[in-house]
Amino acid sequence: MALLNLVYRDQLFPREAYRRTFDMLMDRLPERQECRTMVELLALAHERGCESELADQLDASLEARRLPDMAVLRRRFAPDRSRLPNVVVRLASLNAYEALIGASLTGDAA
Repeated sequence: MALLNLVYRDQLFPREAYRRTFDMLMDRLPERQECRTMVELLALAHERGCESELADQLDASLEARRLPDMAVLRRRFAPDRSRLPNVVVRLASLNAYEALIGASLTGDAA
């Protein structure tokens, strides 16, 4: 809710589309939902590194006089699963941990 009365709010928005979107949200949504949506948009832009592309999507929504659809935007800017690394985690056996605990109790720790 801090966005409502933030003195430097307009400087917080990375592009004009974000400010205009906030103005539309103010006109159409309750204050709590408006602030939450704007924070989600800013977080999405930052976390996904899509500030410019998201601004283009926001401009399209503004031209169509539609509120941004967060579910659609999250899917649109989700990471490409085919480009994510395949991470395999191999856990050490419990015996290895017990050996370390035993060594530390006897003073033989490295």
